[in-house]
Amino acid sequence: MTEILPPVDRYNQLLDQIVQMTLKGNIRSKEQVYQLLVEGVSPGTGELFERCLQTHVERVQVELATQPDELKQAKAARRRRALQTIQGEWDRWQQQNQATEAIASVIQAIVGAENAHRLTEFLRAIDPNQPQSLSTTQLKQLAIALQKQGDVSDTDTQQELFQLAAGIRQGLESWDRVQSHLVSWIYDQEQTLGFTGTPGQSNPWAVWSKQLTNPLLVQLFRALSLNESVSDVAARMVDLDMRTWVELVILLQYLQQGLIAWFDRLIYDAKVGAKLSISTFLAFSIIWSQLARGFAQATTLNSLHRTQFSEGAFQVTLQILRLFAQRPYFPLYGGVFASFPGSQLRSIVNYLNEPLKRVEGTQEKARILTLIGSSERAQGLLDRAKEFHDIAREIAAEAGDRPCEIANLNHLSRTCVAQKQYSEAINYSQRALILSRQSGDRLGEANALVNLGYSDVLQAQQVEQAEPEVYETAINYLQQGLKLAEQLGDRQSQAFAFNSLGIAHVVLEQPTAAIEYLTEGLKAAQVSGDLYLQGLNLAYLAEAYYRLKETNRAIYAGSLGMYFLESIASREWRQPAGLLTILKGQLGEAFATTLAQLRPELIPVIGVDGYDHLPVLLEQYRQLE
Repeated sequence: MTEILPPVDRYNQLLDQIVQMTLKGNIRSKEQVYQLLVEGVSPGTGELFERCLQTHVERVQVELATQPDELKQAKAARRRRALQTIQGEWDRWQQQNQATEAIASVIQAIVGAENAHRLTEFLRAIDPNQPQSLSTTQLKQLAIALQKQGDVSDTDTQQELFQLAAGIRQGLESWDRVQSHLVSWIYDQEQTLGFTGTPGQSNPWAVWSKQLTNPLLVQLFRALSLNESVSDVAARMVDLDMRTWVELVILLQYLQQGLIAWFDRLIYDAKVGAKLSISTFLAFSIIWSQLARGFAQATTLNSLHRTQFSEGAFQVTLQILRLFAQRPYFPLYGGVFASFPGSQLRSIVNYLNEPLKRVEGTQEKARILTLIGSSERAQGLLDRAKEFHDIAREIAAEAGDRPCEIANLNHLSRTCVAQKQYSEAINYSQRALILSRQSGDRLGEANALVNLGYSDVLQAQQVEQAEPEVYETAINYLQQGLKLAEQLGDRQSQAFAFNSLGIAHVVLEQPTAAIEYLTEGLKAAQVSGDLYLQGLNLAYLAEAYYRLKETNRAIYAGSLGMYFLESIASREWRQPAGLLTILKGQLGEAFATTLAQLRPELIPVIGVDGYDHLPVLLEQYRQLE
């Protein structure tokens, strides 16, 4: 009977054997050494072997340093070369077996988990935030391994493992069919890139749905293409099992990753690529949030699947948001509304609130809360915006994320301005200015300068403090912020600076200067894709044109401003609506005539439906008065 040695003794013996074979000339190639390691090292014991190898290396190093005999030193040098060869092939062995060990670890976690937590373990294994998230090849191997595990498990576990394996295979097959159509829809549409398109036609979901064979996924993708409620579709899904759910997870993850990789490679215009990547991250996080809500309400599912699928969708949402928060283009200063239809924008905050409650105080959470806070302010929910920004600022400060901390001070300043709390706004902007200069955050400094100047103008106007030097100082801050934003090439901050300068000159009753700034602000906001700033610039352009008695221009700008702001659920749509209502009262029937004359200019911007919606908005405003 052969004696079974402990691993350490066995590995020391293996190392001595390879070294002696090398010294005797019996090792002909590195491949021979690699095969000896494959045969001799057991999976899961690599750390022990590495320790033994390190001991041998250290021992021969000592011998080389202390051995006076030249012959013995020459032999030690040969042993060292042999050990270096072993080290090189050991590194290769580790790389080759890393995938095997990773899959073994995942299998152990999935099989060992309770039924309710199996999907959680699977989602953890494919989490792109993990340093060793499973690759496509590893997923294929995982499916094979799960199938084999199912053959020896109890009946319930066997069924789940079989479904999980089948879902992985189907997800990869669906991705293979869709992959060649990943971005073909971009070249088929004649409008802004993103996820809007014409419902049911020139948008990605319509194109992708035609490549799918699973009826439930086809149903979901068609609903997305028609901009229907994903929550409602998920709640009504019949015969949804783990296999289809896993297929959906893999397909959506690969679609998201593929789009972001493609957009990130838009070398001809990196800023356009970044904007599209931002839209992609948000689109997929919203979809998963909606799915989570729908699955939780799905009466057709049994209680286990209802919980599994809903919790799993929340987990995926968090994975996407955390990955997004680590990207260099994460929008700390807004500009995220460009590629979404209004129906999604109205619910974005509600969709993302629930998964955020489940995130501990992390740097990623601070950044995500910053994004949501600025969205809340754009919608006029000022108290909630302040709450989000306060929490985000505290988390960012604790995590040492200074740019995020400064961004939230700037957002708090802007929110206080919206609440007409100008002293607080000035205080926040001054703190942001000090911190940004201390830390070298020039983007934060640009925004802080603009906030400070903007707050100063409005405070002086509020207390009727008309001394010229007060306004000169405030305008100087605004000009400094604009200049810095231009130097940085940040279109979002430029749009913000032009907008603030324009509004300041409207307040100072200097409409001609205001129009110059607001026009430039509108251009910058269009490039950055910020619908909120576009709407705000247009609203104040309407005010400036009205003061100059340029009625047609006032109606044109006011109509677009009203439409854009209402489309993102911003309560500030009422400002241009109020001005248009005044003009309507002054002009009588001539108002409708003027609007009809402007139709050829308005339709290319907001479409026929948008143009037809303008009178509806004016009527809604009349009823609100």
